[in-house]
Amino acid sequence: MTSVIAFADATPAARAALGDVFRRASEDSPAGALWGDAASEAAVYLDPYVEHEPESLLLALVDDHVVGYLAGSLGTAGFPSESALIDAAIREHRLMRRGDTRPFFMRALRDSVAAAVRRRPTARALEDPRWPAHLHIDLVPEARGRGVGDALMHAWAARLGQAGVGCYLQTQVENARARRFFARHGYVEHGTPALIPGLRVDGAVSWQVTMVTPAPDA
Repeated sequence: MTSVIAFADATPAARAALGDVFRRASEDSPAGALWGDAASEAAVYLDPYVEHEPESLLLALVDDHVVGYLAGSLGTAGFPSESALIDAAIREHRLMRRGDTRPFFMRALRDSVAAAVRRRPTARALEDPRWPAHLHIDLVPEARGRGVGDALMHAWAARLGQAGVGCYLQTQVENARARRFFARHGYVEHGTPALIPGLRVDGAVSWQVTMVTPAPDA
């Protein structure tokens, strides 16, 4: 049976397990890790939630083992933007100077320039007051298809309801399984798919799709 707790209320052992779950969650996903360095990717997509909004970082446990998490924010003032977090990670982890990560960011730069010339949108966070909250969700491979993701989404929906705010998330157009999963939880696609600079799936460019809950006043 799956239980869901906030990181703020978790035991030291559960908190310590989160990093391993983050590293393993990219296994068998359409894109895998983004640029291939777990520490710097965690600095963007996990660590800020621990630091700024631990009560919205939800852990899923099966038999007392952490098997997944939902990193959410209600749109808290002061929560850093994704672009600012990526810029900081590039500087602090010297990602443009390293042989293992530099190719991704050089490709991302070329993709961004080409998209600007062709007037194509590129991936970015949604800035719309109707949906101030956002989330990222990750599960280890063996937890998928067992209701763990559903338990996390139900807990997050309850938190959104208490706060009275709308929420958005972003995934890949190519990840049909994720899109079906989020649609089942009431999220609908919003806007035009946008190029994800630098990312390749099976050798092809990847596109970001934004999905939102119905606006509170809808």
